[in-house]
Amino acid sequence: MMRGALLSGLLALLAFVTVSVAFTPGDPVRGEKVFRKCKACHSVEAGRTKPAGPNLLGVFGRQAGTADYRFSTSMVEAGEAGLVWTPESVDAYITDPKAFLKETLDASRVRNKMVFKLKDEEDRADVIAYLMSLQEGDP
Repeated sequence: MMRGALLSGLLALLAFVTVSVAFTPGDPVRGEKVFRKCKACHSVEAGRTKPAGPNLLGVFGRQAGTADYRFSTSMVEAGEAGLVWTPESVDAYITDPKAFLKETLDASRVRNKMVFKLKDEEDRADVIAYLMSLQEGDP
């Protein structure tokens, strides 16, 4: 009995550490520099949009496909199905946007406007930290 409780506790601790390590906050200062790759399509200035992508200021907690932008039908469907942007979902999305939407919608084909992929895990963590820092204060 004691061995089972110990094993359960260790598994819970392992799960907690794995989740914590998987989404370790990045460096917002470095993230601002990495975000330069995103600036061609995205803005983080209040009230400002770009023709190629939505404004990312305040993205966390936002329902997907609802900002002042003309989203793909698949992104709108994902939002209607309950997708809300979190650091974890943004991380998965910017890794491979099309694959993320396919998985989210459980669909073999999706329409998606974002084709850029940010493959480097540290870069993604840093960009997410930068975007999170903008939510807490002024851009």
